[in-house]
Amino acid sequence: MIYKLLVVLTYFILYVTLLPLWRHTAWWVRGLDFPRFQFMLLAFFLLLADLFFLDFAHFSSWLMAGSALGCFCFQFGWILPYTRLFPMEVKPARNRYEANSIRVLTANVLMTNRNAESLIALVKKFEPDVLVTLETDLWWEEKLRVLEEEYKYSIKCPLDNRYGMHVYSRLPMEDTAIQFLVEPDVPSMHALVELRSNVKVRFHFMHPAPPSPTENPASSERDAELLVVGKSVADETDPIIITGDLNDVAWSATTRLFRKISGLLDPRIGRGMFNTFHAGIFFARWPLDHLFHSEHFTLAHIERLPYFGSDHFPMLVELVYDVAHGAEQEGLQADEEDHSWAEAKMDVHEVEESHVHEPGK
Repeated sequence: MIYKLLVVLTYFILYVTLLPLWRHTAWWVRGLDFPRFQFMLLAFFLLLADLFFLDFAHFSSWLMAGSALGCFCFQFGWILPYTRLFPMEVKPARNRYEANSIRVLTANVLMTNRNAESLIALVKKFEPDVLVTLETDLWWEEKLRVLEEEYKYSIKCPLDNRYGMHVYSRLPMEDTAIQFLVEPDVPSMHALVELRSNVKVRFHFMHPAPPSPTENPASSERDAELLVVGKSVADETDPIIITGDLNDVAWSATTRLFRKISGLLDPRIGRGMFNTFHAGIFFARWPLDHLFHSEHFTLAHIERLPYFGSDHFPMLVELVYDVAHGAEQEGLQADEEDHSWAEAKMDVHEVEESHVHEPGK
């Protein structure tokens, strides 16, 4: 009985490990990118069970244990950059001069969540310069109105389809735009935010729809939106920040492709996973809420904030504009195949980098 169970688990771990190598965009393929940490743990405990229960006088036992070990190593390789075992991609800030600092709080509120007071309390406690709220409808817009005395600059797109978005800033914000780049009911926001030192930072706020049986049956819409914005910032010399709930995990092939195409840096690398979803299920969490930035910035602080009633935890990131210190920072590099793959994904939905609003241009 135990042997049969180990055989079934071996086939399962091989299936969930190998299937995502297929570049098919169906939700039941791309969804397996998300729980790689959980699959790694399963492979580890399966290996231990193999070593304890199997008779290694038989070749099949070696094959099963080898499969578990191979799957463990493969899954661990994907998440390794998001542990402290890996070198940091973004340098720690050498100073925290307020004039060159910017603190960003990103919160997917869960549209049906009615605990607005807890979010407002977090905003007052951590005092972000820019607050990004996702899944916000008219009810949430009304509740967050109390922040507007301090956060005088805002972009508002209340929707009742779980893709509403609001941005509040205490720093001057100009050249703002709301766009529906890929889907007619899924907005993105774009703005130029001015630091206290008068440096202007190009911001893109995003929340593409995920691949799932209840949303989009494939990841193509999400992928196209991520990559068209990533391509629009590639080779730019201005400071850039992209943030939001990207409905993709940090270690997926698509997010890696986005990082390669955009050239942006991920401050979590070498520091931790900062799993933000699902806030209510401790054993099924992964990093869906992201902030990527150009080499102009170094990292002063990064933190997953406390639960406030949503299915997401908020994320707080503080960056320091320090061109000299950040000059040698380097992310992933794209090759010709990466560019071809990105173009193919964008072509599916007929979007081009010229469609993306470029604040300050």
